[in-house]
Amino acid sequence: MIRRNTLALAVLATTTLLSPLAFGQAKDIKIAHIYSRTGPLEAYGKQTQTGLLMGLDYATGGTMTVNGRKLVVIEKDDQGKPDVGKSLLAAAYGDDKVDLAVGPTASPVALAMLPVAEEYKKILLVEPAVADSITGERWNKYVFRTGRNSSQDAISNAVALDKPGNVIVTLAQDNAFGRDGVRPLRETIKKAKFLHEEYLPAGTTDFTAGLQRIIDKLKDQPGQKYVWVVWAGASSPFNKFAELELEKRYGIKLATGGNILPAMVAYKQFPGLEGALYYYFGIPKNPVNEAMVASHYKQFKTPPDFFTAGGFSAAMALVTALKKTNGDTSADKLIAAMEGMSFDTPKGKMTFRKEDHQAMQSMYHFKIKADPAFAWGVPELIREIKPEEMNIPIRNKR
Repeated sequence: MIRRNTLALAVLATTTLLSPLAFGQAKDIKIAHIYSRTGPLEAYGKQTQTGLLMGLDYATGGTMTVNGRKLVVIEKDDQGKPDVGKSLLAAAYGDDKVDLAVGPTASPVALAMLPVAEEYKKILLVEPAVADSITGERWNKYVFRTGRNSSQDAISNAVALDKPGNVIVTLAQDNAFGRDGVRPLRETIKKAKFLHEEYLPAGTTDFTAGLQRIIDKLKDQPGQKYVWVVWAGASSPFNKFAELELEKRYGIKLATGGNILPAMVAYKQFPGLEGALYYYFGIPKNPVNEAMVASHYKQFKTPPDFFTAGGFSAAMALVTALKKTNGDTSADKLIAAMEGMSFDTPKGKMTFRKEDHQAMQSMYHFKIKADPAFAWGVPELIREIKPEEMNIPIRNKR
């Protein structure tokens, strides 16, 4: 009897010493956020970081804990470089022993990071990189994405453009973001005439030659003529488009999706411009968005922007998943919890599709209004495009 009790006590002592909850000390949940703190997409990355921290605070009721475990965010700057992002993620998983990671900002960086998540068998929640191939051909089961993908951008924009008599060309960056953005629009357009794809290097600052090629393609075409632009970064073709007076001279109209508020200052030159966007702070009507907008105004005296909402959405997804697993961060438990999981965001409800872990979400058909009260072109809602209205292809090989 004495020997049996001694063994039992020894087992109990060993279990207590090995438990992460020993003496009431719960192990921190470490989250790496790898994003463009510097580089061409710096503005996007910083907004995502702001949104992520605000969202974690909101989702945990200000405690920054889940199931007694403290959430600790470790920031890393990928500089917009794929090789840097890849090495930072490996270091985060291997050296920092993070439980999961969020990011990055740029699609080429995300594509470099995907195999690292698979190698370490840990979750990578992609936000806001958009290339279809992230949850398509290059996807693996450890990858989830709250950010919209290129197909969601393009197919929602087809709602505004795919009409009989319309003629469409595209202008995009010559990278994964640009090409993955154009492909689903081209595949979706059925009623309009899809005429030409123009690709320019991502760092382009002089758009004259590219726009001249577009003019040559469109100027003699009958019907309503549109240039649908897929562009990210500090420089954009919008000002050159206005300078060349393409609508006045050739009847060529600009069409595009949404962007950050500083970039949408250029939209003010194009009242009536239509498209579909991912987020604008004045459009969604729900408690999460109201809370984020109020908190952002209180903290920064400005409205939250495009990528702030994305970071906030990523936080809502993480906390929802961690609550479902009672704080268990093992990949198998998180994957089981997140596949098919719905969660609230500033855009309303999102759901991770089981087949490719892409978040299904609403988009917003808009028309630009030049409101003197705002420095940017204000996107006025025409209608919300629900997830079920968009046939988003499943492109992975699962």
